[in-house]
Amino acid sequence: MLKQPTNRCTHFISIIKQSLKGGEHDYTQGSIRGAIVLLAIPMILELMLESVFAVVDMYFVSHLPNSEVAIATVGLTESFITIIYTIAMGLGMGATAVVARRIGEKNPEAAAHAGAQSILIGMLAALVLSVAGLIFAPDILRLMKAEPQVIAEGTVFTRIMLGGSMVIILIFLINGVFRGAGDAAIAMRSLWLASIINIILCPTLINGYGPFPELGLKGAAIATVIGRGTGVIYQCYYLFHSKGNIKIKWSHFKFDFPVIKHLLGVAWPATFQFFIQSGSWIVLAWLVSDTGGTHATAGYQVAIRNVVFFILPAWGLSNAAATLVGQNLGANQPDRAERSVILATRFNAIFMAFVMFIFLLFASPIISIFTNQPDVHRFGVLSMQIIGSGYIFYGIGMVMVQALNGAGDTKTPTWINIGGFWLFQIPFAWLLAKGLGWGPVGAFIAVPVAETLIALVAWYYFKKGKWKQVEV
Repeated sequence: MLKQPTNRCTHFISIIKQSLKGGEHDYTQGSIRGAIVLLAIPMILELMLESVFAVVDMYFVSHLPNSEVAIATVGLTESFITIIYTIAMGLGMGATAVVARRIGEKNPEAAAHAGAQSILIGMLAALVLSVAGLIFAPDILRLMKAEPQVIAEGTVFTRIMLGGSMVIILIFLINGVFRGAGDAAIAMRSLWLASIINIILCPTLINGYGPFPELGLKGAAIATVIGRGTGVIYQCYYLFHSKGNIKIKWSHFKFDFPVIKHLLGVAWPATFQFFIQSGSWIVLAWLVSDTGGTHATAGYQVAIRNVVFFILPAWGLSNAAATLVGQNLGANQPDRAERSVILATRFNAIFMAFVMFIFLLFASPIISIFTNQPDVHRFGVLSMQIIGSGYIFYGIGMVMVQALNGAGDTKTPTWINIGGFWLFQIPFAWLLAKGLGWGPVGAFIAVPVAETLIALVAWYYFKKGKWKQVEV
């Protein structure tokens, strides 16, 4: 009687070990549950570690002497950097969809070529963004309604972070290539390395331990760029020496304009889709800053770092669904692709329900880790509890949207985002925050309401099933 559970437990442990080890695996055959676990575990760990960057930076700068200014600087800069994340994630999503489809078609050479061409696109975009960030850093803080002291002390942080756009875009983009190929473990390990280096360097450069000078806020930015840069070097090594599903050669980097055009055709709606989403978050950050000042901004940014930290594991599970959809459609198995999404949605909803209760019950002690200043703490707790109340719907919506993206139907989620964020969330937040005079709380409330609407609409379009006929 006890033997079967033991065998199941042993089998599950072996799958976990295999997922962390990585290597070749055919995700178009065998157990769907096993395929989700193999892909999801490294993707969840990958994105959790990516979120560690923001949490680590926020933790250490929150203990600087002028912590309110430091927290506001990091928060407002990260809010603007979401534009760069957006470009990286859009290009990465395009790469994931195309690479996954080629792998499903059993054409690894074409997958590698598409991956290399997507990296070329990313490098050109990053070069433009880096130069713009270096020149316009103080103007960006002004645009975000930062107070004069934040602009004076925070410009150097913003300039370094935006100047390092190349490593931000490449670490997301190359991991998108690995995810599409099913090599999620390599993507995970690159973030492990980057995060560990950032965790070591952040307090060292901020406080000036050993031979290092005390750099304060500037040290946090340098540590982050070095950490991500090291992760990119690790990724590049495996791109050329991988024994997994994809191996890129130098010849693949010769400009191939038909392939680039095809990649951009898939990627630009995804990029615009993420831009719409991130742009709405920038407007919300502006609303909070404009109606609540530095205290509200600092509390909101502390809360958002924790919100993102717990959302990213769900995003990792959603990325697993995207890979499974792409590869199974490539193998002409649409029904298997659909079953993969439904199962991933159940897993995500269960996880997000658990996190929702944590945020509702333990917001105060969580925010206390970062700050004990009464006004900052109050806004942090309020935003965490209000935004966290919609976590179940966030999880469902993520899987639905990523499933459509993984199928190459990047236009439908784009329209969903336009309606959900720009036609509903922003006007609704503006109405509550300014029209009704609710201030920052009004902006907080708009988030779970809009995300719930988006999840329901995305579910409707997924169930219609037109994504199964998309050609990539």
